[in-house]
Amino acid sequence: MQATINRMPRFCLCVFLATLLLLNNLPNPQASQGARKTPGADARPTGKVVNGVYRNPSFGFACKVPFGWVDRTADMREEGSAEGKEAAKSLVLLAVFERPPEATGNTINSAIVIAAEKTSEYSGLKTAADYFGPITELATAKGLKVINEPYDFPVDAKRLVRGDFSKPRGSLTMVQSSLVILEKGYAVSFTFIGGSEDEVNGLVGNLKLAGEKGASLSHK
Repeated sequence: MQATINRMPRFCLCVFLATLLLLNNLPNPQASQGARKTPGADARPTGKVVNGVYRNPSFGFACKVPFGWVDRTADMREEGSAEGKEAAKSLVLLAVFERPPEATGNTINSAIVIAAEKTSEYSGLKTAADYFGPITELATAKGLKVINEPYDFPVDAKRLVRGDFSKPRGSLTMVQSSLVILEKGYAVSFTFIGGSEDEVNGLVGNLKLAGEKGASLSHK
């Protein structure tokens, strides 16, 4: 049974901001503004995309970004920083979309959103599975259906916890999988959105974790 968490994880809001943008084709209100640098950002566990691969040395992982996808990381950080001090407790590490979230299309707009939040902000948070209480609550409130309850999911040498969701979009179905790991005092989440379970599983395959060496992994 998942522990009771006292407040909604801020990273959930970041992840489901992305979900809502995809569900509603809403323009990102920050997209037209220059990204403001969050105070102290340089000291935080961010990474960067080099040659199509996002690498994060702080948490030891790498994630391949599909060619041609749109990077909205700075925009989503801007959304989070709007609430002041709360922004210091969480961080969007990566937010990339197959096409701009405000652009319409006849397919599901696939996405990868990676975020981190300090576990010290939550009493009762002892395992990665505990983090899925608020995730599931917010997902179902937005009309997503649970496909799979949280379960152990290995990625390379690490064991994460994964939960799967879906929502009909006319004749299409949006599928979302979130993976969570507790690392260095943070809950790190990896959320993948696509038009089918096979597509999402393919995106999950872009994630590589191998301890401290994960950030230098190469992708072919």
